[in-house]
Amino acid sequence: MAKVVGSVAVGQVVASMDQVRAGWSRDDGLGVFLDVYRRVTALVALRVTDATFGDPAFVEDLDVRFAGLFLEVPRDVAARRPVNRAWAPLVERRAVRGILPVQFALAGMNAHINHDLALAVVSTCEARGVHPTSPGIHADFERVNDVLAEVVRPIRRSFLDQHVVRAGAPLSPVADLVSNFSIDKARDAAWASALTLWAVRDMGFVADAARDALARTVGLVGRQLLIAV
Repeated sequence: MAKVVGSVAVGQVVASMDQVRAGWSRDDGLGVFLDVYRRVTALVALRVTDATFGDPAFVEDLDVRFAGLFLEVPRDVAARRPVNRAWAPLVERRAVRGILPVQFALAGMNAHINHDLALAVVSTCEARGVHPTSPGIHADFERVNDVLAEVVRPIRRSFLDQHVVRAGAPLSPVADLVSNFSIDKARDAAWASALTLWAVRDMGFVADAARDALARTVGLVGRQLLIAV
């Protein structure tokens, strides 16, 4: 694995990712997602030190908490505990044949962005004594889209060029999935979910119900992304 330059805290997260990945096979569905996610996280470690963000300390904290939610998944799997409903489809189908690597990657992005990111925004704001609408928070959240694009868009484009065009019609449903899945739109949805969860965070069963509904909805999308071709 390449050395991570930049944030020490995020670098430690990447080291944890490497340790987890070492125990999985090359074609493991969770591992396929982790390979992409590691590249994004390593890039964030660099960007928090190069004036990309208005409040790099907030972004670093957010990124560490965000990654921590994903790292709970392999811990739960290893301990034979149920995983969060948002991640259940990918965990259940991580070894199914006929599912392409890009589908595993998209399913992981769906679970991590559409579910985990909203929770991470809320927990980071609570820990730092700020509000999601405090000055600069959303602007830095949006800047992360550019970091994601540096990694994700070339991967998606490569899949479309190398596989869909060559294979033709048999892969067209997957081509539609890849073409229509938008990181920017997923992050927009995550921001809306974060505002909702923030608003109800002190409302007991309402907050629990909101988190459960989010996990179930994201999990449903994950199952649709992981149909064997």
